[in-house]
Amino acid sequence: MNEVIRLLQSHRSVRKFTDQSIPQSVLEELIKCGQSAATSAFIQACTVIQVEQLAKREQLVELAGNQPYVASAARFLVYCADMNRLKIACDMHGAEMLSGFTEQFITATVDCALFAQNVIVAAQSLGIEGVYIGGIRNNIQAVTDLLELPQLVYPVFGMCLGYPDQDPQVKPRLPLSVILKQDRYDDSSDPDTIVEYDELVREYYKTRTGGNKDDSWSEQIAGMLVKESRPHMKAYLESRGYILK
Repeated sequence: MNEVIRLLQSHRSVRKFTDQSIPQSVLEELIKCGQSAATSAFIQACTVIQVEQLAKREQLVELAGNQPYVASAARFLVYCADMNRLKIACDMHGAEMLSGFTEQFITATVDCALFAQNVIVAAQSLGIEGVYIGGIRNNIQAVTDLLELPQLVYPVFGMCLGYPDQDPQVKPRLPLSVILKQDRYDDSSDPDTIVEYDELVREYYKTRTGGNKDDSWSEQIAGMLVKESRPHMKAYLESRGYILK
């Protein structure tokens, strides 16, 4: 196993950081790594907002569901799907951009995900850890207003970055047979395999929490997906000029 594979397979979320800062020059190199990710049709539809003002960080802590590491991390980034920049390009050539297509929403969002994953992997190669913050979508309009995002731009997720002050275990992933299918989608053996995986996850949580959490993966998913999942998102995205057709 080479160093890149080892690094990718050792990913974990870190939420507690030391006071050590990340130099701006290092952060900018990480962002360049993000820019090197694949981008659909060369649209480059990801914009990153680096949030440094403490007052804004503290507001984002609350808006993201009271996650204190949003403020305590050395750096906090918000990844935004950005079709506004493409409109600027069209305007420069007197072309009227046809916006609102669901495909544009997908490609811009995927661009952000690919960009961010490059950033976190590059950061980890330097001993910097982090965690994604999907909670900024809990109050997404307030986050949009706070960051003064123009039309055709929406915040997909945040990311805390810093030097780790904890060493969590790697969370076990689903068995490969559940994820990797051959030639067609065959889930006939998945339930039995997931039962075995559930026990592995249960032991992981018991160890991680000192016995205070006794959940399996399927129990966790079943509990989550019987609840509404940010039902405000559809109307919000439509108001931003996305998923209109």
